[in-house]
Amino acid sequence: MKKILTFMSVVLAAVLALPANVWAAGSGEAAAQVPVWLCIPFAGLLLCIAVMPLVKGEWWEAHQPLVVGFWIAAMVLPFIAVYGAGKTVETVLECTVNDYLTFIILLFGLFCVSGNITMEGDFAGSPRINVGLLALGTLLSSCIGTTGASMLMVRPVIKMNSWRKRKSHIMVFFIFMVSNMGGCLTPIGDPPLLMGFMRGVPFFWSLHLLPMLLFNMAILLFAFYHLDKWAYRRDIAEGRKPDISKPGTEFRIDGLHNIVFLLMIVGAVILSGVLPGMPAFQDGAGNVKGIHIFGEVTLSFPALIEIAVILLAAWLSFRTTKQEIRRRNHFTWGAIKEVAVLFIGIFITMQPALMLLKSVGPELGLTQPSQLFWATGALSSFLDNTPTYLVFLTTAGTLGITSGIATSLGTVPAKLLSAISCGAVFMGANTYIGNAPNFMVKSISDENGVNMPSFFGYMLWSLAFLVPVFIIDTFVFFL
Repeated sequence: MKKILTFMSVVLAAVLALPANVWAAGSGEAAAQVPVWLCIPFAGLLLCIAVMPLVKGEWWEAHQPLVVGFWIAAMVLPFIAVYGAGKTVETVLECTVNDYLTFIILLFGLFCVSGNITMEGDFAGSPRINVGLLALGTLLSSCIGTTGASMLMVRPVIKMNSWRKRKSHIMVFFIFMVSNMGGCLTPIGDPPLLMGFMRGVPFFWSLHLLPMLLFNMAILLFAFYHLDKWAYRRDIAEGRKPDISKPGTEFRIDGLHNIVFLLMIVGAVILSGVLPGMPAFQDGAGNVKGIHIFGEVTLSFPALIEIAVILLAAWLSFRTTKQEIRRRNHFTWGAIKEVAVLFIGIFITMQPALMLLKSVGPELGLTQPSQLFWATGALSSFLDNTPTYLVFLTTAGTLGITSGIATSLGTVPAKLLSAISCGAVFMGANTYIGNAPNFMVKSISDENGVNMPSFFGYMLWSLAFLVPVFIIDTFVFFL
C-alpha cells in the first residue's frame, strides 16, 4: 500500500506541475472532446506493471492477460459512452493494426533471428570488456536499430558476465545506451526518426546529433566504468572468477549466417518508410494504398510487405539454424510473450492520452529548444515516442519560422529539430516502457538470472544517472 500511495503522489505531483496553459487548453473545445479521466485506465495499467511484480509477483506472472484485458475494457467501455461504438472500434483498430501489429512483428522477428546467433569465447565480463561492449552496441544501434542491436548484443553481454554476482547495473546501462541513445544517428535507429524522414527530414540529417551522442557516451561510460570496477572488485574479493578453461583468447560466433536475415529485417523497416512516398503505392488522392478494414483504418501495402519480409526472415532463420545454438542461448518464448501481452494493453489504453496531447500540443507555447527537449522527452518516457515526436515536430512546423529544415509539416529550425529528436530518442530510456526494447532486455535478463530493478527501482537509476546528463545537455546544446 505504501508503494501505491507513493506512486499516486508522484502522478499527482506530475499533474500539478503541468503548465497552466495545458489546463487552459483543457477548458477549450479541443480538450473537451478528450476527457482527462479517460486516461485513468492507462495510468492504472502502468501502476500494475510497476507495483504488481513487487507485491504479488507469482500471481502477476500467471494473470497478466486478465489484468491487461481488464484495463482495456476499462478504457473501451467509457470511450464508447463518450464517442460511440463506431469511433471506438476505429480507434482501437487503428492503433492495433497500424501501430501494434508492425511493432510486435518487428520485435518478434528480431527476437527470433538474434536468438539464433551465439557468441562463444573466453572473454570475461571485466569493466574494460563491458565498456567496449556497450560502446559497440551503442554505435551499432544506428545501423540496425535500437531493437536490433539490443536483441543481438543482450545475450553475449549476459553470457560474458554470467560468473558475476553484481551485474544488474550492466543491463541498466545497456538499456540506457544500446536500447535508446545509440539510435539517434539515422532513421533506421529509432522509429521517431523514421517518421521524420517520411515527412521530409533528410536521411543523413541525424548525423548532426553525433556530438551529442559522443558527449553523452563519454559521461555515461565514465560513470559506468567506475561503478562496474567497484562491483567487479567486490565479486573478485568474494572468490568469484570467470570460467576460462583454455589459455589464450578464443572467440567465435555461431549462426553468423543469420546476419543476412537481420539485414532483411532492417531492409524491411527502410522499405516501410520509403514505399509510401512512391506513386505506385498511392491512389489518385495521394493516400497510401492498402487493405480497407473499417472506417478510415487501412492496413497499407508497405506495412504488409514489411510484415511479410520480417516473418520470412524469422522462418528462414529457424529453418537454417541448429537447435543447439538456441539451447546454448537459453532461448525461450517467455520474454516475447510478456512484451506482446503488456504492450497491446499499453497501445490501446494510451490512445486517450495521445489524443489529449495532440489536441493541446500546439497550444502549449513551446518555442525554445530546451522546452521541446524536455516536453518531448518527458512524454516519451511513458507514451510511445513516435507519436510524441510527431506532435512536437508538427508544433515546431507551425511556428512560422522560415529558415531551417523544410519538411511536409513546415520549416523547422535545426536546433528545434535536434531538441525534439534527442528528447524522443534519449529519454525513452527513463522507464522500462519508454522504448520497445527496454522491457524486452529486462525480460531476457530476468530469464537469465540477472536480478533487474523493479519499475520504480529502474526509474531511480535513470534519475541518478540519466537526468543529470540531460540537464547538462540542456545547458551545452539547447540553450
